[in-house]
Amino acid sequence: MIDITTSTAAGDRNAATRSQDDDDGNLQYSVGFSNMLESGDIPGIGQYDDFHTIDWQRDIARDRMRHRYIVKKKQDSIWTLLAGAHDAWSGWLCVLLVGLATGAVAGVIDIGATWMTDLKFGICPQAFWLNQEHCCWSPSEADLDSGNCSQWKTWAEILGHSSKGAGAYIISYLFYIVWALLFAALSASLVRMFAPYACGSGIPEIKTILSGFIIRGYLGKWTLIIKCVGLILSVSAGLSLGKEGPMVHIACAIGNILSYLFPKYGRNEAKKREILSAAAAAGVSVAFGAPIGGVLFSLEEVSYYFPLKTLWRSFFCALIAAFILRSINPFGNEHSVLFFVEYNKPWIFFELIPFIALGIIGGVIATIFIKANLYWCRYRKYSKLGQYPVTEVLVVTVITAVFAYPNPYTRMNTSQLIYLLFSQCGISNSDDLCDYNRNFTDVNSIEIAAAGDGVYRAVWLLILALVFKLIMTIFTFGMKVPCGLFIPSLCLGAIVGRLVGIFVEQVAYTYQKNWIFSGECSTGDDCITPGLYAMVGAAAVLGGVTRMTVSLVVIMFELTGGVRYIVPLMAAAMASKWVGDALGRQGIYDAHIALNGYPFLDSKDEFAHTSLAADVMQPKRNETLSVITQDSMTLDDIEQLLKETEHNGYPIVVSRESQYLVGFVLRRDLNLAIANEKRMVDGICGQSLVLFTSGHTIQALGPPPLKLKRILDMAPITITDQTPMETIVDMFRKLGLRQTLVTHNGRLLGVITKKDVLRHVKQMDNEDPSSVLFN
Repeated sequence: MIDITTSTAAGDRNAATRSQDDDDGNLQYSVGFSNMLESGDIPGIGQYDDFHTIDWQRDIARDRMRHRYIVKKKQDSIWTLLAGAHDAWSGWLCVLLVGLATGAVAGVIDIGATWMTDLKFGICPQAFWLNQEHCCWSPSEADLDSGNCSQWKTWAEILGHSSKGAGAYIISYLFYIVWALLFAALSASLVRMFAPYACGSGIPEIKTILSGFIIRGYLGKWTLIIKCVGLILSVSAGLSLGKEGPMVHIACAIGNILSYLFPKYGRNEAKKREILSAAAAAGVSVAFGAPIGGVLFSLEEVSYYFPLKTLWRSFFCALIAAFILRSINPFGNEHSVLFFVEYNKPWIFFELIPFIALGIIGGVIATIFIKANLYWCRYRKYSKLGQYPVTEVLVVTVITAVFAYPNPYTRMNTSQLIYLLFSQCGISNSDDLCDYNRNFTDVNSIEIAAAGDGVYRAVWLLILALVFKLIMTIFTFGMKVPCGLFIPSLCLGAIVGRLVGIFVEQVAYTYQKNWIFSGECSTGDDCITPGLYAMVGAAAVLGGVTRMTVSLVVIMFELTGGVRYIVPLMAAAMASKWVGDALGRQGIYDAHIALNGYPFLDSKDEFAHTSLAADVMQPKRNETLSVITQDSMTLDDIEQLLKETEHNGYPIVVSRESQYLVGFVLRRDLNLAIANEKRMVDGICGQSLVLFTSGHTIQALGPPPLKLKRILDMAPITITDQTPMETIVDMFRKLGLRQTLVTHNGRLLGVITKKDVLRHVKQMDNEDPSSVLFN
């Protein structure tokens, strides 16, 4: 039986007094939390040190006590009434500001990245701040699609050469490499000098922070600024990375900074995470123009604590962010989505077979990527390579630029490539992918036709692009520049999907009269849409890499506007996840959390072992437990204990002989309270008694005592030594515990902390328990 009641000392004469002191006659535990609330007059109480876990129960209880106090005082004056109203709507105001700021920042990043990406190819001499598309918006330009625009000058033309020929190609090639190197070097140098936390995707760390871990500075203003600037630079360098994942980190940093405008959230770590969950939704919303997908992504993938009010606020925040981004319109089109598609053909039932096959291929590609990337990141972490982050970035950039430029599909911006692969062939599309032997007699219907030489040339270039993108993404993800994984994963999947789509299309053309195709393809219309296969393939690889399911499907149909293709997307996403789970346990984000040793208890994992609390608790049965007595230890004794041990908290007992539990005190709170007492009370010395009780008679002769009852948590969660670890792991996950005390017949035996639980889980799974990162 689990005992999670308040632990009170047997025979503690102050218990009755404590109950009477409580005005409302609340349960005993309210007193413990009100003590913590009252201790707010000691500076720093209720905050946490770097690389420590927050106590969800304590923080949520503190907020409830604060709320009750405000409600109680509401009727006192008009000022307190207004203060109560402000407190009620401050959460909505905060997420509104987060949405506005996130949308604006995303617009700036999108515009900056597009302009600087085009800078590698040329410049608009009449208005250098315009990218190629905007430079060619002049009404006199008749042929924009073919890229022949007189306003836009390539670097070869700027230097006086013609735009065609070997000389122009070599000049363009060199400028491409030089600009890429310059952007990458600047990005890596900024990250290294000003904000080391700005590198990578940020989603593994955001998941860890939302689960209740403190990483100071990870969501700070310097990290935000350098992440934004570095992201524009690294995307513009043409590296195999995306800006969509880091948008979640940027949005959460904005949420963290703005939460300090509202003390209700800024001073309470558990409440702050409600704002960060909403910010994560806004980040995905502006990354893809997918507000509903953003909310589901926050719920499914990153958030740990997600009450109903956070769902509504996330929805509101994502909506505002998407609205602001749409107002800025960085994509320069009438659609707010990234890759709008205009397919009008319904999918055929037999196509579910290639769609599921795409899911399987996506799962395999994702597993290869995750295993290879983890191997490389582990090598980087433990070898000398990790000491030269800027050099590594420059080497990868040179290799990427040199091999990317000759292939038109790797030279272009990855988002453009995905859009091209998603597109349906029409009259205006002049790419090799659409080189079919067909005559366009009717604009509304396209006939099924044999592939021309251009399609076969495009297929070989796409196969080379697939291999190149996969290899370069393995080496790029995890480098010391801001880098996301959504766009490279979508690109890999889109290439595979388009290739499979072309294959199925040609099979359907060759065997039009076969019973499988006879219904839909016998009319001569193009019944197979290769772009749809690209879309399904993109979802399959992204699902395999991240292990998203519901949010992925919603993001994909919001991303493309293809609502009628939900079933193919669902089939591919499920197949991809099953294959990924069969070949490797973790998605890329969970794998990187484990690699970095972050203390993350995944609520999706099951604990299948049969150990008990007594097997895990510290200290073991034959070792001594570090405790503080309620009224018999001097200040010297306490300070000696703090010096000799490094525990984050200490149980308070009646006496060393009885070991009956009174409460629990945190090390940080104890240090702050002692320093505060020394400052406020004259005459305190090493012989002063430290009291965690009320009503103690003070001896007139001795030095004045330190009364520290107000920092005591008299409602620590306790369990018995026979409680199964399965139950304890569930308690740590669902209650967000920092530690729990182990008792036997009411007497204190030991403590189980989150660190002990994580290390025990690692040990049971035959992994290295010392890899868990804690201070």
